[in-house]
Amino acid sequence: MVRLDGDRIVEVGERLAIPPGARVLDLGAATLLPGFIDLHTHLTDKEDIHWEEVLLKTTPSQAALWGARNARITLEAGFTTCRDMDPPGPTSTWTCAMPSHREPSRPAHAGGGQLHLPDGGSGDARQFSLFVDVPMVRNLADGPEEIVKAVAHELQARSRPHQDTGDRSDAVQGNPPEQQSYADEEIKAAVTEAKRWGRTVAAHAHGTEGIKAAIRAGVRTVDHGSMLDAEAIAMLKKAPTYYVPTLYISQVVPDNPKVPESERERGGGCATASSSPSRTRWPPASPSALATDVPVMPHGQNAKEMTFRVSLGESPMSALVSATRVNAEILGWSDRVGTVEPGKWADLVAVPGDPLQDITLTERVGFVMKGGVVFKDELTRR
Repeated sequence: MVRLDGDRIVEVGERLAIPPGARVLDLGAATLLPGFIDLHTHLTDKEDIHWEEVLLKTTPSQAALWGARNARITLEAGFTTCRDMDPPGPTSTWTCAMPSHREPSRPAHAGGGQLHLPDGGSGDARQFSLFVDVPMVRNLADGPEEIVKAVAHELQARSRPHQDTGDRSDAVQGNPPEQQSYADEEIKAAVTEAKRWGRTVAAHAHGTEGIKAAIRAGVRTVDHGSMLDAEAIAMLKKAPTYYVPTLYISQVVPDNPKVPESERERGGGCATASSSPSRTRWPPASPSALATDVPVMPHGQNAKEMTFRVSLGESPMSALVSATRVNAEILGWSDRVGTVEPGKWADLVAVPGDPLQDITLTERVGFVMKGGVVFKDELTRR
């Protein structure tokens, strides 16, 4: 039994006194869980439009409308909290203004910040043509001094909990996926400046050397980690850096017709690395988070990541803890979400059975409560 008062959990136990006039929801034999958390999403993106088209054709108002739609679908799938990573430049203002917990029609949102990359990085429109520029995208920075200035400007303007940098060579035309975009001292500059603001850095890191550089620099999270090797795993286990794999996309990108052929080839290289024997002996690193990189897979299918990880050998309990308590710790939100305890937000989901016996039940969430408000209920006994 869980007793709520407004948007908070106030009591949890096997048998609780029911206050007079309280509304009672009996979910029967369902399993009640904390709301799931996805640590790497792109809520403003549509799954049927490739990011290159988004960069060149999408307006902030379009992104805001699609973001609201995608957030609602994500919420109804049981993901009550998301960290949004590197939205296209013009949509950053929307991401910053995304409703908080007090407006629970969408997931609670931790802004991932603008993705900062060097000239020639994945957000640089000049990779399409030397004569093409996107004035609204101001996320390029080269050298430690420029990076410090860019990070400071971003944090001052938007006050995000995480700053974003990376080695997204997998998404850059002509670049091999293992290529490191930023030099070690450049990543360190971003981490040092973010720390001065009381913030942390998330690194999009696919290539092996980029992963190791990010760990050495002290980033909070290494996202993707496609070409993680044994040395990087050992480094992660000793460092205060969390591993944020997005493993299920390895099953999606190579066959996605919306992705250009050149990128599918690079994605195939990352997929091969992700499915190598050294990666499929779970856990590849510890501790690890739960993340998806939607809309590489469609919005609302986020829980497929849990199912896929269990198929690789992770225990169902470990996958569930990654999607809840561990992700809350990474966000610095352990006092708000991640467990069903007094004082936490009333963000609750339920599945029709025991997910420890069948993790695919997380793909069939039948009850969703956000901040004490029920948004989906297929399980309450009438």
